[in-house]
Amino acid sequence: MTHTILIALALVLIIEGIGPMLFAKKWQHFLQQISQQPVNQLRTMGGVLVTIGVVSLIYLL
Repeated sequence: MTHTILIALALVLIIEGIGPMLFAKKWQHFLQQISQQPVNQLRTMGGVLVTIGVVSLIYLL
């Protein structure tokens, strides 16, 4: 079980690192745009992403 979680974490790090590695300028511009969004909108987006992730995880298990 622990091994599977570590593999999943490694895959997340790889996928998250591809954007900044290949498209550094575009990634920087994207982060600047995100940082100017209202806090409530960021929380809503985060909540939606977490919900999608939890539902996907439950479905896949």
